[in-house]
Amino acid sequence: MEFLLKPFQYEFFSRAVIVGMMAGLLCGVMGVYIITRRMSYIAHGLSHAILGGAVLSYVLGLNFYIGSGIWGFAAALLIQYLTGRKVYSDAAIGIVTTASFALGVAVISTYRKFSQNFEAALFGNVLGVSPTDLWCVIGVTFVILSLVFLFYRPLLFWCFDREVAQVHGVPVVAMDTLFALMLATLLVATLNVLGVTLIISAVVIPASIARLLSDRFGYIMIISGILGAAIAFAGIYLSYYLDIASGASVVLLSTFIFGCVLVCKSIQSRRKRYIPPLSTQHYQG
Repeated sequence: MEFLLKPFQYEFFSRAVIVGMMAGLLCGVMGVYIITRRMSYIAHGLSHAILGGAVLSYVLGLNFYIGSGIWGFAAALLIQYLTGRKVYSDAAIGIVTTASFALGVAVISTYRKFSQNFEAALFGNVLGVSPTDLWCVIGVTFVILSLVFLFYRPLLFWCFDREVAQVHGVPVVAMDTLFALMLATLLVATLNVLGVTLIISAVVIPASIARLLSDRFGYIMIISGILGAAIAFAGIYLSYYLDIASGASVVLLSTFIFGCVLVCKSIQSRRKRYIPPLSTQHYQG
């Protein structure tokens, strides 16, 4: 038992587990909206856009969350603005995110003083999170989950069919903006934990697993949130004994679980489709 509890004697590890579980829960819940709307590209794009804000925050000496938050909100609103000006959404995302990411790379090439910080932003550093990061993630989790609860029905209509939602009086443009800001807040809060390259998997994979397990939206959201938190806990815990990067451990574990669930559901589906022939004895009876 002492061997199993050994990692928790370190304060940084306990803090990492709490932050990872909060981030996993939040990504799992938000991921359901993203995969239902097929918006994984905007999550991936915004994470790269926010990196530009993170780099500028470091260079200008600003607080990471303030600088990246302002940059992320501006990028999300600019994407919404361009989309409303007859620019296709994928093109708007490509324009804004690549320009922001390129600006970050340009600044990095000029100020060669923070390669370690840049690596953490790319790949995450959950074991190095500070108490400030912990409280920030907890606060953001509370705010976003509260918004999901308050706007559950309008977001549900908006998520499945914008035209039907508009007919029923749902302000779809306001929902677009609200969700974009919620997504930007999520990405800013979890960037230090998961990094730009791994965050999209934390958003997409638990929600995809939950969608294989249920057809009801509410259940999918609950399952996805629980899975996100549980996988984050298990992944960080295993990373201690396997001596690998915690972010990569979480992603690989979630991918493995997704593969197992997909195989099990495929086998189950084949069994349901197969109807064995009636035996002669059964027919005569």
